[in-house]
Amino acid sequence: MKFVFFHLMPYPYLPDDFDEKYASPSLDFPNKHFDRKLGNKLYHRYLDELEYAEKLGFDGIAVNEHHQTAYGLMPAPNIMAAALSRRTSKAKVMVLGNAIGIRDHPLRVAEEIAMLDHLTDGRLVSGFVRGIGWEYYAHSISPTRSRDRFNEAHDLIVKAWTSDEVFQWVSPNYEFRYVNVWPRPLQEPHPPIYIPGAGSTETMKFCAERRYTYMSVYAPTPVVKRWFDGYRQAANDIGYEPDPEKLGLSIPVYVAETDEQAHAEGRQHIEWLFHKGLKQGLERVMPPGYTSLSSLRGMLSARGAKPFNELTYEEIIDNGMAVVGSPDTVGERFEAMIDELGFGQIISLMGVGDMPHYRTVKSMELYATQVMPALRRRSSEAVPAAVS
Repeated sequence: MKFVFFHLMPYPYLPDDFDEKYASPSLDFPNKHFDRKLGNKLYHRYLDELEYAEKLGFDGIAVNEHHQTAYGLMPAPNIMAAALSRRTSKAKVMVLGNAIGIRDHPLRVAEEIAMLDHLTDGRLVSGFVRGIGWEYYAHSISPTRSRDRFNEAHDLIVKAWTSDEVFQWVSPNYEFRYVNVWPRPLQEPHPPIYIPGAGSTETMKFCAERRYTYMSVYAPTPVVKRWFDGYRQAANDIGYEPDPEKLGLSIPVYVAETDEQAHAEGRQHIEWLFHKGLKQGLERVMPPGYTSLSSLRGMLSARGAKPFNELTYEEIIDNGMAVVGSPDTVGERFEAMIDELGFGQIISLMGVGDMPHYRTVKSMELYATQVMPALRRRSSEAVPAAVS
């Protein structure tokens, strides 16, 4: 079992009238609400938390990419990875990931990831994401081109990493007369690739065919099971039996000394994430043409009857969309989820929403010293069966 500390780097200082006045923290939420001094402190605080995660024994520390949003302040995740590269020495530095579908120059991603691979001495993990619907609007790109742009950018980047001769690349979305990336990545043939999925059958097949790690996004446990089973089925169809480590569960986590204390302290921060941060609206997340009709049906069923911002705290916990409790309770909950879902990585969001630094650190310490060791011992004794 591998443990990843993931950070969204949210901007929690929303105006008092946010719920009534604004439809979302993304795309058209005015940046006049960004306080420069508070934002400056947040960046340093969040990097401190990521660095501390390595000291606590997390296997990986992870950042990601979002644009024009208070949901996450990382439009350039490779900058954050560079900041972490020389301040850490053991944990994987994981960019989960670069939104290559919105990049007009994906070769820049190939170059930056190759540099980061050297700066981290081969500890770099490269995630690729398509980018969320609103991010295509923010970059004046039609969402209908998302899948094709992602696939072409991916193929170009991987070929740039693995070719040792100059080549030309001409495709419907990109044209490069000379592709000759310097430096080449340190890892051979390239850093490990992770890709998140939200029910798209195309993404499941894409990951399985290339032996990539498939990550869930936030969803009820039965829905995540369908996704993981879909990845396993896609892999089995081509004669590939994926290791549990090829499946990563992404989930918010909060740990306190007792269940009562954990829920009393964690409730408001979990609610901030789902009610404010994830207050996006389907038209922003999956605009027309962003995904195929079959995948859209799967995604709509995954979201359930209610949008995230209408879920109660109890529904979030009961549906397995967050894990909150004492170390024993959190450990038992994850044991049950491992048995049911068959994953081998927990990608924990622990700086949840508007959670203050002291609570984030306390939760990290309890998780790292009491939950992680028990789950590591359990996984070393028996590999969970992948039920399909």
